[in-house]
Amino acid sequence: MAKTASTKTATKPATKGKVTTAAAKKAASKQKEEVATQLKLVKNDAWLAPFEGAIAGRHQHALDKINELTDGGKQKLADFASGYLYYGLHFEDKKWVLREWAPNATEIYVIGDFNGWQEQKPYAMKRVKGTFGNWEIKLPAKAMHHGDLFKLSIHWEGGQGERIPAWINRVVQDDQTKIFSAQVWVPEQPYEWKVKKFKPNTSPLLIYECHIGMAQDAEKVGTYEEFRLNVLPRIQQEGYNCIQIMAIQEHPYYGSFGYHVSSFFAASSRFGTPEELKALIDDAHERGMAVIMDIVHSHAVKNENEGLGNFCGDPNQYFYPGDRHEHPAWDSLCFDYGKNEVIHFLLSNCKWWLEEYHFDGFRFDGVTSMLYYSHGLGEAFGGYGDYYNGHQDDNAICYLTLANEVIHQVNPKAITIAEEVSGMPGLAAPFKDGGYGFDYRMAMNIPDYWIKIIKELRDEDWKPSSMFWEVKNRRADEKTISYCESHDQALVGDKTIIFRLIDADMYWHFKKGDENYAVERGIALHKMIRLLTASTINGGYLNFMGNEFGHPEWIDFPREGNGWSYKYARRQWNLVDNHELCYHYLGDFDREMLKTLKLQKDIQKTPVTEIWHNDGDQVLAYQRGELLFVFNFSYNRSYTGYGFMVRQGTYQVLLNTDDVAFGGHGLNDDSVKHLTNYDPELAKDNKGWLKLYLPARSAVVLAKSKDE
Repeated sequence: MAKTASTKTATKPATKGKVTTAAAKKAASKQKEEVATQLKLVKNDAWLAPFEGAIAGRHQHALDKINELTDGGKQKLADFASGYLYYGLHFEDKKWVLREWAPNATEIYVIGDFNGWQEQKPYAMKRVKGTFGNWEIKLPAKAMHHGDLFKLSIHWEGGQGERIPAWINRVVQDDQTKIFSAQVWVPEQPYEWKVKKFKPNTSPLLIYECHIGMAQDAEKVGTYEEFRLNVLPRIQQEGYNCIQIMAIQEHPYYGSFGYHVSSFFAASSRFGTPEELKALIDDAHERGMAVIMDIVHSHAVKNENEGLGNFCGDPNQYFYPGDRHEHPAWDSLCFDYGKNEVIHFLLSNCKWWLEEYHFDGFRFDGVTSMLYYSHGLGEAFGGYGDYYNGHQDDNAICYLTLANEVIHQVNPKAITIAEEVSGMPGLAAPFKDGGYGFDYRMAMNIPDYWIKIIKELRDEDWKPSSMFWEVKNRRADEKTISYCESHDQALVGDKTIIFRLIDADMYWHFKKGDENYAVERGIALHKMIRLLTASTINGGYLNFMGNEFGHPEWIDFPREGNGWSYKYARRQWNLVDNHELCYHYLGDFDREMLKTLKLQKDIQKTPVTEIWHNDGDQVLAYQRGELLFVFNFSYNRSYTGYGFMVRQGTYQVLLNTDDVAFGGHGLNDDSVKHLTNYDPELAKDNKGWLKLYLPARSAVVLAKSKDE
């Protein structure tokens, strides 16, 4: 267990009032004078000029809060975010120390296996003098043991309840009673890391979004160890260099997909032990793969017994009061980002996962919900004014900015991604430029676009110009994570791309030799959609596990409505392993696609240069460095000798969606080299005509021979 920080440092966040030292005031005054010269965000986008005051105000808000929390810069913000060193359960100096923040409590007892779950005087916590609501107990080593279960029995004026400590790092559920309890976790042999330091590869960032519990073929909850042994090697072989793990923070209801968190510092025990999670992350690092986690700071589960809903008789201890207390769409509670104690809790949570588990960063869930008083519900976001009209939660914006500062102070190479749908400018711009500091934002427009055209347009109405614009629709100064579909599109009630394209024929005609038109169409478009999306990234690319090979089932977690079945809460790897079926075509293409994209160094930074589009022909061509991408989306027209003006030379096919190895028809001989036709006028600029045979519904990637 980590040693505790000094009482002076650790209790500061739970002290009422603002820091008003001369140093803090002087630093704040200096920063206000400098803010106007720092807003590169506005300089990069003239359309933001009318809102420069609001942008500067938000920037100053964050600067002021940093000054307040760090006493005018006397410590780093990351040092402030060390609450887990003080709060929670620690074994130090041969005794147990447990501390909690419970300002509304009148009495607190530690109850558990060690005292028959009864309130006893030796296990009574005491208020820490000179602090705002801190409680503490020190117990001899023999009072508790590794594996013991326990809770807090908290009393307040007019009530009492059993609670799980808010800062606890281990929570387990009884198999019989289904009751959750905190667990003493101090293994005799702490985990020894094999990889001490790890630097993520982000050139480009290729993310495999996954869920530990549903990552197995078996109809059950999978484990960290099973994932490490069975799934991690698959992801490495596929060519992804980062895994994004969902549902790590403990959550009472498995079917919430991990988004109704109860214990923010505890890795879900339903998947195994903390050491097994660390081994998984360590193994991934040995394989050269980064590991980021879905972190949920946008809301919390309403449960009182398991979570923070009414921790010590004050429902608003961690959450906004009044109309803002509950999330209207998610049946959850909304954090009060204006409270220093809440900021301390959440910032410390970010640092905890980085330090204790060596995660390489986070994908922040539900950022749109945090940014707006309306949670983004019913908002149109039709212009820049919608981001600066007073409907935004500046406290939440400030918190997110501070979270990014803490994360990158702890690990400058850490990866932060915002799941945000409104398009708030500056979200993934540096803090010094007036942004909020995320490294990437999710390009959530792209999956919505693919779903829309598949549902609403005939194949002959698909316009390459529209597709090309959509996959590149992003702010020039912010990096994005592009994706065709994530777990959202795989949930019950929705449909994945492969299911939208093929539907029920997935069940009856996905055996080789039995493919019908729907299957052939679906396989062809699935590959083309992925190639167009992945090849136009300006940051990274994401895929949800199984979608790369067209997993046929939606995700439906065990619930009363399906008889608590795990049938649809798993991934059927046997399908892609069975080469009598068509699934491996898609999986093999996905692997080769990523391998091809890596041939262009830093492809995510290389300009996307359009060479040609013709919506009538449904043909699109563009270039990224040495790679040339050509698409023919027409369903019934193949073109012979279709010409593009490119650099003179000889071109070789690197990847062809129509290859028989990927379920195509193999209408081209990809071993043939393609020479540009000489044109004396074009030759002056080292250009020539490249003429290709473009089969219907196919795409090809070519590269100019390097020896020319």
